[in-house]
Amino acid sequence: MKIKLVKSPIGKIKTHKRTIKALGLNKIGQVVEHEDNPQIRGMIKQVSYMLEITE
Repeated sequence: MKIKLVKSPIGKIKTHKRTIKALGLNKIGQVVEHEDNPQIRGMIKQVSYMLEITE
């Protein structure tokens, strides 16, 4: 699945910033690919308001 950062984590909750970093996202518009598993799904669910997901 492809994950794209569409909103800035600036001013967000510290744990959400860490989750974005753990997903490998640094800049707005950056796209990373991850396998679909429960751990990644949980991370996406936590910060879904900042992401765009394509499968």
